[in-house]
Amino acid sequence: MAKEKIIIGIFLVFLISFTYAYIPVSVMMPLNTVNNDGTLNNPSKIKQDLQKLKSGSVDGIMIDFWWGIIERTRGIYDFSAYLQLADICKDVGLKLQAVASFHQCGTNVGDSCYILLPQYVLDVGNKNKSIWYTDQQYGIDKEYISLGADHVPLFNGYTAIDLYTLFFKNLSATFKNYIPNILDEVQVGLGPAGEMRYPSYQLQDNKWQYCGIGEFQNYDSFMLSDLQNSANAAGHPEWGHGGPSNAGTYNSYPSQTQFWSDSGFDNYKSDYGKFFLNWYAQKMLSHGEDILNAAKNTFTTNKGLILAAKVSGIHWWYSTSNHAAECTAGYYNTNNNNAYLQIASMFAKYGVTFDFTCLEMKNSASCGSAPEDLVKQTRLATNQVNIPYAGENALPLCTNSCNKDGFNEIIKESTQYGAISRFTYLRLDDNLIYNTNNWNTFTWFVQQMHNAK
Repeated sequence: MAKEKIIIGIFLVFLISFTYAYIPVSVMMPLNTVNNDGTLNNPSKIKQDLQKLKSGSVDGIMIDFWWGIIERTRGIYDFSAYLQLADICKDVGLKLQAVASFHQCGTNVGDSCYILLPQYVLDVGNKNKSIWYTDQQYGIDKEYISLGADHVPLFNGYTAIDLYTLFFKNLSATFKNYIPNILDEVQVGLGPAGEMRYPSYQLQDNKWQYCGIGEFQNYDSFMLSDLQNSANAAGHPEWGHGGPSNAGTYNSYPSQTQFWSDSGFDNYKSDYGKFFLNWYAQKMLSHGEDILNAAKNTFTTNKGLILAAKVSGIHWWYSTSNHAAECTAGYYNTNNNNAYLQIASMFAKYGVTFDFTCLEMKNSASCGSAPEDLVKQTRLATNQVNIPYAGENALPLCTNSCNKDGFNEIIKESTQYGAISRFTYLRLDDNLIYNTNNWNTFTWFVQQMHNAK
């Protein structure tokens, strides 16, 4: 009997080692799928494209639910184009992932359209520039409301968190008959480009180029006031006047600054540096938690709906001890801190899927770039707290002909630490689905993900 149990055990180990995971694959829709006037952009072409995706065994699509399009008039939520798209998905047999996009389109990598925040938000911002993230030169960024304004009733008695909550409530009610059979996930936007981060590396006005370290974004009056209060509480009021004055500018390298140098004055390892970086990161974590709490409470009646949130893959300078580019974005991943475990732990409180990008990238000697190591850290963090992990590519892989090495890297990253819950490809275009060679490569990739080992 004992011998039989041993044989059965060996067989089970052998069987498990050859089991396959089905990793669903979705495709991001073009940014301009919905026009600025709230109409669907060429519905017949969209249906044709989605039928093509379905023929290649793609599981679903992801689309930005643009706040600036949906709430064009204060308090009126127009989801008509998105309902039309949901009906197309239903007819074709695809799932729909909705991104609650509370950011502006037009100032990030790959943006092909220009969609502003709702006009009433811009009107408040024109009168009170402190609602915007602000850098050390007091340049403002209008792509997303500063977390400093989260709990300030600036919008006709409503706070920014109130506005996001109202959006969730209207989305929940409008799509209740589509959730979860058609619309099965809401990815909650938590910052610029829908990612939980500060706008530390801005493309507008040519402020930033790869691989600059970026700048801290805490100079609006609300964040400065909070910083001063925190510095006072720490017994160092002199720490509350702003960010580090020696941390360089958007396009600096770490070695060009005192703050990010290991031997620099008041550097990132000093008592001051640790205080500031921790305060800066904790403000972002609290911001994400407040919005996810609102989303969780709102969508609790929508049984079976997945909630997700996206974290940016800031891979440059990752292999340095300072992790400067991550830190300016709000990821305090130095001084023995594990930024991604902190984020994953917060997500776990609300049952939120951790969505991460740059799965197609490999480590490079240039600019301290180590996306493979970064992905590993995030995967291990989510495994530790037992939450789902979804992936994306950071840059298109089929601009001309498809980069099969990139697809192979995604397959590897999607399986080597356990199968991820879903992969979403950036982005749908004619060259992907109507170029025969590219389509054959992409459908091969989909099949590999559906039979992942």
